[in-house]
Amino acid sequence: MIKDVLKENEERMNKAVDALRDSLVTIRTGRASPALVERLPVEYYGTPTPLNQLATISVPEPRLLTIRPWDPNALADIEKAILKSELGLTPSNDGRILRLTIPRLTEERRQELVKIVGKRVEEGKIAIRNIRRDAIEDLRELESEKLISEDEFYRAKDDVQEITDKFVVRMDEIGRDKEREIREF
Repeated sequence: MIKDVLKENEERMNKAVDALRDSLVTIRTGRASPALVERLPVEYYGTPTPLNQLATISVPEPRLLTIRPWDPNALADIEKAILKSELGLTPSNDGRILRLTIPRLTEERRQELVKIVGKRVEEGKIAIRNIRRDAIEDLRELESEKLISEDEFYRAKDDVQEITDKFVVRMDEIGRDKEREIREF
């Protein structure tokens, strides 16, 4: 029973770390990457659809992204979604393809991006702490139902805290790596 709670706890924390990684991939670092826009939600016939399901995204040059929609009617919707996003990019539209030139980051923009990274890392840590709280509640419930002893509860609670600390450190590392990447270019 305790092992099940700990295993579920760890799986949920792994998902929180994956969610943080996915979130940080969308923050641009001065180099073109399809990951910047591939999950961008586009209003396509009234339904928010990820950009990578509507178009081919390629990187012909280190600072250029091209987006070729499969449906030419989606071009205006894609352009609108890019302009509304927090990317701070302005697409050029030739009627068939959108081109996104990735400018060099100014020091001011780098600082803003570092703050965004810090905020997302903190949101991830909050998710981890919420998962810890849920696991401890599950353990407390097992104890109150006399399925585990008080000693087992406290040992398991320490194990949950140890797992939590490990994941918080992992999130900090991911955040530091992204900050280093932003400051690099």
